[in-house]
Amino acid sequence: MKKITLALFLFSAFFSFSQTLNQPASWPNSNWTITGNYLTGATIFEADPTVSTNFAYDDDDALNGHDDDIAAESPVINLTAAYNATETWITVGTSYVFHDFGEILILQYWDADSGSWVNWGNELSGTQNPPTDNFCSGTYENFSSDPLNISSFSTNQLSNFRYRISYDDNNIWGYGFCFNSPTISSQIPPACPNISNLSISNINVNSANVYWQQGSTETSWEIAVQAPGSGIPSGSGTSTTSNNPYPVSGLASSTSYEIFVRGFCGGTDYSNWVGPLTFTTLLDSRVNFSTQSISIGNYDLTVVDMNGDHLDDIVSASSSNVNVHYQLSTGGFNEVDISTPNADFLPGWSMAAADYNRDGQTDLLYGSGSGVSFMKSNSTGTGFTQFSVPDYVFSQRSNFIDINNDGNLDAFVCHDVAPNVYYINDGSGNLTFYQSNVTPTAPVNLGDYASGGNYGSIWIDYDNDRDMDMFIAKCGGSEARRTNIMMTNNGDGTFSENAQALGLADIIQTWSSSWGDYDNDGDMDVFVGASSGNHKLMRNNGNSTFTDVTTGAGVTGAPTGHENVSYDIDNDGYLDILCNGTILYGKGDLTFEDADNGQLNYKNGSFGDLNSDGFIDAYYNGTIYWNLTTPNNWITINTVGVQSNIDGIGARVEITTSNGTQIRDVRSGEGFEFMSTLNTHFGIGTETEIDNITIYWPSGVIDVISDPAINTPLEVIEGATLSLENSFVNDLVIYPNPTKDVLKISSTESLQDAIYTIFDINGKRVMNSKLNQNTIDVSTLNTGNYILRIVSGNSIKSQKFIKQ
Repeated sequence: MKKITLALFLFSAFFSFSQTLNQPASWPNSNWTITGNYLTGATIFEADPTVSTNFAYDDDDALNGHDDDIAAESPVINLTAAYNATETWITVGTSYVFHDFGEILILQYWDADSGSWVNWGNELSGTQNPPTDNFCSGTYENFSSDPLNISSFSTNQLSNFRYRISYDDNNIWGYGFCFNSPTISSQIPPACPNISNLSISNINVNSANVYWQQGSTETSWEIAVQAPGSGIPSGSGTSTTSNNPYPVSGLASSTSYEIFVRGFCGGTDYSNWVGPLTFTTLLDSRVNFSTQSISIGNYDLTVVDMNGDHLDDIVSASSSNVNVHYQLSTGGFNEVDISTPNADFLPGWSMAAADYNRDGQTDLLYGSGSGVSFMKSNSTGTGFTQFSVPDYVFSQRSNFIDINNDGNLDAFVCHDVAPNVYYINDGSGNLTFYQSNVTPTAPVNLGDYASGGNYGSIWIDYDNDRDMDMFIAKCGGSEARRTNIMMTNNGDGTFSENAQALGLADIIQTWSSSWGDYDNDGDMDVFVGASSGNHKLMRNNGNSTFTDVTTGAGVTGAPTGHENVSYDIDNDGYLDILCNGTILYGKGDLTFEDADNGQLNYKNGSFGDLNSDGFIDAYYNGTIYWNLTTPNNWITINTVGVQSNIDGIGARVEITTSNGTQIRDVRSGEGFEFMSTLNTHFGIGTETEIDNITIYWPSGVIDVISDPAINTPLEVIEGATLSLENSFVNDLVIYPNPTKDVLKISSTESLQDAIYTIFDINGKRVMNSKLNQNTIDVSTLNTGNYILRIVSGNSIKSQKFIKQ
């Protein structure tokens, strides 16, 4: 596995000489100035440092859609007295709390020569335990800025120096921050220069690698590893001539440490201790994750293959740019910025991705709090065109799916405060906007509750009839508004809401659900994750009913929140539930265990295989969470549609081994906010071979691949293995033929739980459903020639018939 680096932002250096500069350090301080575009309500601008001991702004109370930016600017600080021609550094120290959803919180200084504000270090990251309200009551973390070298400043810059704490909500409806009073100090560095870029990587159960950049000509260093909060080392550390990396070993598992490093220049000449760099060793767990910081900002909600090579990339969007970290087959990433038209709406709530115009390049959907924009890639992946409509959409979860099963990808977006919306594709990549039961010509109803409440949509085939149904996890308001719904696909271009009949019409306060076959019995079960209250686990009984199996399943202790998805993280052949930062490891019988007692190095974000090692990794907010793998085997299946949409979205994929059958549905958009891989991943545990793979495409085509290679990706092109004509048999009797209204069916084999599909003469699927009795009503078909196919277990049989 390639080396990865966790570059921590926290820098703290201590010097032999330090002085607080001539600026009153304590808030309240009427010499400070508040600037920007902000609201002033008591619950929004929570603390004004000109009259308060804190500086706090609660973006959550500032109303969605308001562009909030606010800064607290210091008075002029004359640095002339602190200036030293050889070298002088200044630093700012404080403590703060920040709930980071992608907003920009940064320290800046005023450059009087250029007349502009300059970033002083990197953006501040979110703190560990921020509250969701009343931010100044949160758990604070210390902050010490990067040292700013003022030795080359002009007299004008020195005498007119100012700094500020700047916040920009970045068009995201997040939470906010609170700062305590800062102090600004000057230091003269020692003769032996300090090391820099102290970082750590390959954190494991009892070891880690430490890196740093030497200050100048020093040839050895001292490193101190100690308990957090121990302070600057009072004595010597462990001497070493090794860095990049310096291996630290013999650590305790699941334990926090801090590291300081200083250089040695000979005699008694040491640099200052640089640190603390804090880290926590991993749990002795089933799956461990190591972390790598990566420079990605803006709306970084997506892990998906962008250029058709089946390698998962990391994607971020901004108002006029799509940033893609393309995964390389040799390892690592190639970062490319692709210009876009200025986005009418940005993905403050969700992203979805798919190649909806079939040109081999992935397109993007931006779901915002006020509308929806589509960024359609050109055929070379070098640019985008935008499509958006002026209709107001308070977007929640968004998906790409072929709603009308014409082979073209459509789009669906949950609406928070009105009936849902969807966009039908005409086959040339042109989309038409519809709103359920609102637009007069809307072809189908996909959730028409007047005041919305629609949060987490997911498209699945829950009833195994080979077409895609949609479940919506709802939230907020009256019981009727927040009752979960199921839109069951009737197979004829219509949908029926029947959650009550299925036992799924819960009033759980939830933002997403996770669907998967948790007991490997061939149908999709569901974990309904609560944002508050109690989670619920429902077993699919295989007969269009569900049974509550929450009690004793081991899921009730999982944290509440917005994000729930399912992957086989340890590749043992049983789906796991990834619930708000905790992995519930499936045991294959609808029971789960949190074997790791809470993952310390994993987040629910976007998921995919980011280094092509066959194990699912995670990406969240500038950090890759690398899955450090297990000995288990795997296969990844990449679906390429021909008659169906090019990504194979909506296909059912089954694999069979001696241990049984596993199933997956190919989906675009699950969980609540993030977009994850379109590749289909299976773990197979200690199995060393797969008997066969069966893919049921949305078009009705079925492909069967026998004895595929394992521990490698497999590309399957629709129709490559089994044509419809190959399934014509003599022992399937249908009569009368020709027929006017009803087909009667006779077969030498049982047709229990069979699924029938009717194709027109061009091979287009026109009817699809379960065969509940040995007759099929074909009265609605136009006069012409058709093919009836019946699938029952592993048996596939077809016959031609004529509709009069």
